[in-house]
Amino acid sequence: MKLLEAGNITKTYRIGEVDIHALQGVSVTIEAGEFIAIMGPSGSGKSTLMHLLGFLDTPDSGTFRLMEKETLNLKEEEYAFLRNRVIGFVFQQFNLMSRSTALENVCLPLLYSADRTKDLERSREMLGRVGLAERVEHRPNELSGGQQQRVAIARALVNKPLMILADEPTGNLDSKSGKEILDIFKELHLRGMTVVLVTHDENVGNLAERVIRMHDGKIVSDERRSGGGKKEVSAVDLPRLQTFTKVKKYNAEEFLEHFKQAWRMIASNKLRSFLSMLGVLIGVACVITMLALGRGAKESITESLSRLGSNLLSVRPGSVKVHGVEGLAATRLDFEDVKAIQEIPYVKKVAPQVTGQGQLVYGNKNWSTQVIGVTPDYASVRNQEPVSGRFFTAGENQTRQRLVLIGQTVQRELFGSEDPIGQTIKINRVSFQVLGVLPSLGANAFHDQDDVVVIPLMTAMRRLLGKDYVDQIDAEISDLKEMPLAEEAINALIIRRHHLTPDRYDSFNIRNYADIQQALSSTTKTFSVLLGCVAAISLVVGGIGIMNIMLVSVKERTREIGLRKAIGATPRDILLQFLVEAVVVTFIGGLAGIVLAAAISWIIAALAHWQMIITLGSLFLAFFCSASVGILFGLWPAKQAAGLDPITALRYE
Repeated sequence: MKLLEAGNITKTYRIGEVDIHALQGVSVTIEAGEFIAIMGPSGSGKSTLMHLLGFLDTPDSGTFRLMEKETLNLKEEEYAFLRNRVIGFVFQQFNLMSRSTALENVCLPLLYSADRTKDLERSREMLGRVGLAERVEHRPNELSGGQQQRVAIARALVNKPLMILADEPTGNLDSKSGKEILDIFKELHLRGMTVVLVTHDENVGNLAERVIRMHDGKIVSDERRSGGGKKEVSAVDLPRLQTFTKVKKYNAEEFLEHFKQAWRMIASNKLRSFLSMLGVLIGVACVITMLALGRGAKESITESLSRLGSNLLSVRPGSVKVHGVEGLAATRLDFEDVKAIQEIPYVKKVAPQVTGQGQLVYGNKNWSTQVIGVTPDYASVRNQEPVSGRFFTAGENQTRQRLVLIGQTVQRELFGSEDPIGQTIKINRVSFQVLGVLPSLGANAFHDQDDVVVIPLMTAMRRLLGKDYVDQIDAEISDLKEMPLAEEAINALIIRRHHLTPDRYDSFNIRNYADIQQALSSTTKTFSVLLGCVAAISLVVGGIGIMNIMLVSVKERTREIGLRKAIGATPRDILLQFLVEAVVVTFIGGLAGIVLAAAISWIIAALAHWQMIITLGSLFLAFFCSASVGILFGLWPAKQAAGLDPITALRYE
């Protein structure tokens, strides 16, 4: 039965300005079960003819029929199927994967095959058939030339092809190893395999039953030395030729193999891999640190402002400016203002305050601090419910009781580890009983907010500070949405009550803590955007580094790509392989970036006392960014590799 027919084939190569006519009107028919030697001097076209017979190259003109089916207009995926399941290649240079074992090299064609059942057993069996059962775990550099060629033969046979094509299979071997390889081919022929050898050695040609001689791109003789040994293709072989137009299905096992090979490449080029992932590592670390810092700053702002009170407006007197010069006239706030503000519909509670300095004495210790006179509503408006003891009542305020609540700094300086509740201290030589300890507010850029004492408002005004006006009025608003309306209403009220003219509108001011929070949040957001830009630039730089490394890798592995295509890899297989390698590099860089970000966050939190919050969302975002960088910047090198012509890649030096 006719296995392969080539009719009037021509092939021309252009080298510079010169056209090389490699094949000129060549016609040949190969029948199943033949043992053929294609012979001729160098440049006669025998290797070109073998590449065309093996679907590694396409002719300029002519016809090609495989088992009565035209094959000249097939898709690249269909040619890949034929190279994987119909043709088995044995190369003069062996073309083994240097980082893989003999068993892994033999398994390689199975990676691109739909039938992967018992692939390890099949590969071991083939290595046993060529006499290498004890060398399955050895790498090519641990094998002799003859043993490497045996591995190549086992690789060609593992998918049970219909025909073996061997290009100068003994050209790089000594006579003993060459004889052993030829004995293997003779045994394959006796078992019914179609074998085509390309050689210039007459001793090799004498073993074949049919010798085709070529010269200057033409067949000059076609001699059959014996008529036996032909084999009809069985019915079992026919279905797989009828299915080579089907789309290949990908499975998890193939992806896993790609990941293994990607890891092997990274491990074999440690320094280069580290440099390529360094940019991604820095970028991911920046992304996570930026998000942690931004979220931590937001939480710190929210926490700090929540200590001051929620939905809070604070009315204070202010000096008037005339022609840009600050004067002394200011609007003084009194109890009538407090009552009027309390009547505004949006206002929930009002807490007037007076402030002054006081010298505190307890035993032989003294301390200078701020004294604040307040009403009992101050505790809820300012979130200042005491951590120990209690707050004074409205009755105690009206009767001007000498009671005091102390901040935690004052407690530490005057009492140390002693319980202050019930003790008596002097403020400006006036005795006060300690009623409670205030919660900690912490320190800001200006002063220690815990260095303070709080006494009843009427006591402060009438018995300690001698004031008949208040220094500040805090108004708690019922709903955050009503803050602008409440601020406008209070502003209009103060202007109306004090008969202020436009040039005196700045004699008081209203501080809106929600606006402060919004401004600080906006600043934090701007800071986060700047850090995000730095992170994005780092990721782009890292991506460019990965693309550069991958392009170098494509150049270095051009012959490997040609080999993979010769044994059945489709462009999609090659694309996927290099994409997986890029993603693995960025994935490892992303993991290292997460570790680096955690370390940086811990150091910042420990040294600068900034809150750093790393969330699960930021980790997912970092992984998404690193994977995206790997895919985006690895795509072009992967497409470059996938688009290589198999025969050009195999010839690449």
